[in-house]
Amino acid sequence: MDTVDLQKLATRTRYMRETSVALLVSVGLLVVFLFIPLKTQNVSSEPTVIVATSTIPNAFAQIPLEAKAAIVYDLAFGTTLYEKNADAQLPLASLTKLLTVYAALTELAPHTPITISTEATHLDGPHAFTKGQTFTLSDLARLTLVASLNDGAAAIALETAARKNVSPQQALAGTAAALSLSQTYAVNGNGLDVNPAISGGYGSAHDLARLAGALLKKAPDIASATTQDFAQAASLAGTIFKVKNTDPIVGTIPRLLLSKTGFTDLAGGNLVLVFDAGIQHPIAVVVLGSSMKARFTDGSALVAATIAHFAGVQSL
Repeated sequence: MDTVDLQKLATRTRYMRETSVALLVSVGLLVVFLFIPLKTQNVSSEPTVIVATSTIPNAFAQIPLEAKAAIVYDLAFGTTLYEKNADAQLPLASLTKLLTVYAALTELAPHTPITISTEATHLDGPHAFTKGQTFTLSDLARLTLVASLNDGAAAIALETAARKNVSPQQALAGTAAALSLSQTYAVNGNGLDVNPAISGGYGSAHDLARLAGALLKKAPDIASATTQDFAQAASLAGTIFKVKNTDPIVGTIPRLLLSKTGFTDLAGGNLVLVFDAGIQHPIAVVVLGSSMKARFTDGSALVAATIAHFAGVQSL
């Protein structure tokens, strides 16, 4: 082998040796990166929680109610906007008449004649009729609810019970059950206290809101009469009766759809209002266990708060 060939062989051998060394170094560095962890920052594994806070003011936050129980109930959506002991069972007084009228309308046609009985005329006031006077159910219901007439309510309850061949108490219980009013029952059709310990009717603010909504839907013409200062109707014999509304604030509630008052010694002051908060958006306001005067200020305050609520402001 000549000298030139020997030099080429030596050069090739040196190149292969250098290449092998470089390859080994590269493999070593790769091993270092694969098996020795890089230093990282200490990152918490706790999830980031974003707390959303509402900027909409609570219009009901500062209402000083005298009532033992109250509710503002959205009848359009079946939701509660405000409540205070809304499911507590309390004496209803004349709010019981709402159940009496609704029970009659589920059993009798609006033009059904209702005659005032002797039993009905023996009740305490308010009353307006005498034995034997006859009215259509619709007219008698309007007069009865507007002026909270105990004789009218008793006559309606008796006629409804007779048609169903049950007692008035059973007829009213059946209606409450049909509406799923779990806290509501009536001892009589007018709501008068039976004695110093027993009320004529019991129910919750939640139940009464739903009952008022049901009556408004079934008989809007009768409900509308309760929003006026006076109601007038004639007996079938032609005698004209004009009665004054027991609710003095009907003229102050915007878009009022229904109103009913109640007061006895056991119940205290009660009030039901239904008003339209928008286009066909009925809202029921119920006050139970207030005083004779404060039921109206309680009710007005809740109506004002409801309007403010929908306007998105703290108060009007």
